[in-house]
Order: sequence, then C-alpha cells, then structure tokens
Amino acid sequence: MRLFPGLFLLALLAACATPDTNPDAVSGYIAVDGGRIFYEMHHADAPGTPVVMIHGGPGSTSCYFGLLDELITDRPVIRYDQLGTGLSDRPSDTSYWELPHFVGEIDALRAALSLDEVHLVGSSWGGTVAAEYALTTDKPGLRSVILAGPLLSTERWIADADTLVGQLPQYLQDVIRKHEAAGTFDDPEYLAATDSFYARFLYHQQPPAEVPECEGVNGNSDMYRAMWGPSEFTATGTLLDYDRTDRLDEIDHPVLLIAGEFDEARPATMYAFADLMPDAEVVILEGAGHVSMVDKPAEFAASIQAFMTSIESR
Repeated sequence: MRLFPGLFLLALLAACATPDTNPDAVSGYIAVDGGRIFYEMHHADAPGTPVVMIHGGPGSTSCYFGLLDELITDRPVIRYDQLGTGLSDRPSDTSYWELPHFVGEIDALRAALSLDEVHLVGSSWGGTVAAEYALTTDKPGLRSVILAGPLLSTERWIADADTLVGQLPQYLQDVIRKHEAAGTFDDPEYLAATDSFYARFLYHQQPPAEVPECEGVNGNSDMYRAMWGPSEFTATGTLLDYDRTDRLDEIDHPVLLIAGEFDEARPATMYAFADLMPDAEVVILEGAGHVSMVDKPAEFAASIQAFMTSIESR
C-alpha cells in the first residue's frame, strides 16, 4: 500500500468502518459550513468528561483512534472525520480548506452533542486544530488540550524532518534530496526512499498494527497537497507559514504533549513547546513513532486517561 506523507497522518490507513457493527457506538452526521461531518461516539453514558479526538491530515480520517475505543471506557469518546474526508461529505467547493473552518467544526460538534465540558486530543495536524481552538475561541468548558505529535510550527517541523532524514543511510538521503530539488515527488525511487523514512518514524512498530476500523473509506490526498504540499519534507500549501510558537503562552488550559520516542515531531521539540506554555507536561512513549496511538495504543490511552483524570480532580 502506498503511504501518503506522514506529517499529518495521511499515511494512516485513511479509512473508517461502518459503525453499526459495534453495539456501544452511537454515530451520525452533524451539519457544518459546507456540508456534514461524520462522528462516532463510544461509552455515551460513562460519567467522565467527554474527550473529542481530532485526526491528522489534512485529509486523513479518524479511523486510527478506533484502537482506543475500548481502552478509554470511563468517559464518552468521540471521533469525527473532518469535512472533505473519510465518511464526511466531500463538497466540490474547496474554499473551506483553511484552518478556521476546521476549528469551527469543533464548536459545531460540541453544540450538536451537547458537550458542555470537553477534553480535546489533537493528533499531528489535529494538534494544530486543537491548539488553534484554544487560542482563538471563547472555549467555554474546555478542560484540557492534549497534543499528540502536533504541528505548531511549520519551520520547526521541517527542521525536525531534515534532522530525521539525516539519520537515514546516505543513499536514501541522496535520493530524497535529488528528487526534492527536481520536484519529482512521484518518482518511484523517491517514494521508496520516503517509505523507508516512514518505517522508522511514522510507524516504528513494523509491520504496523492492523486497525479494524480502517477499511474501505479513503482520505483526501488533494486536501493534503493543497494545505501542506507535495511531500513530507516540502511545504508549499496554506500551512507554509503556520507558526504559533509566539502565542503558546496564551494557552491557559492544562496541556499534555505526547509523542513517540521516534516521532517525526521530535521529543526535544515537545519539551521546547512545553517550556513556552504556562501549564504543560510531556509524555514520551518508548518504542513508538509518530502514530503513537497505533504503535502503543495501551500506553497512549493510559497516559491521556491519567492526565484527564488528574485535571478533573483539581
């Protein structure tokens, strides 16, 4: 299977199973500007504060969070596909492919599901959406923000990617640099070299764990290219100049930064981000790559569950 670039988890299995096979799941569609987004909720009657999972991409899907459905059972667990991908509507008008739209989807989801209080988990590009939500909305009832390998600065992301490329065998580095310079991002030689990168830093556990929910529904590679660019290491889209490092001190909610030991969002970067926030902590999952909730689902679930419980006990 061809892996899309891993920055925003397009390389994830990019699919979602039909939800009615699980008797505990409640699913449906919620209207947002431009169409409807698909959501699925587990443990709707559990007593804890609900947690909303925001997938990566832009253009991936929420399916990979399915591994957490039965690992976090003390609260409602909600995941959804952003407009334009997964099981959500795919309008022909692409003018909404901008960060403010995806931030607005969270308020639409909260209103439709009556989520007066909520924790947000944002994975990769989903971390961008979660952080932007905390920075730019009134956010009543937002209990905490959990950022899993987040994009908070494109410049920092590219620098980290360059560092990790430098850890590949020299011949792979040469292939990547050659095709980046030429702009030949679809060349089979380049794709094979990037697959080697993903095997180290996207899913560190090889072969990647199977996610039963990830079957049959595709992501949106056009959205990825428009908002990010042609490759993991080259940003040309609308996120080219994205950077919130100068505003992280404004996030006045508890923050957990979580990443894999071999994450594309490097552990050192997570600590640097945490230092810029007034109330942040860091968890690094040993043996995990960027898709840490797939590489180490039990450890990921335990870490975020412990964090949310500690916030609720304050």
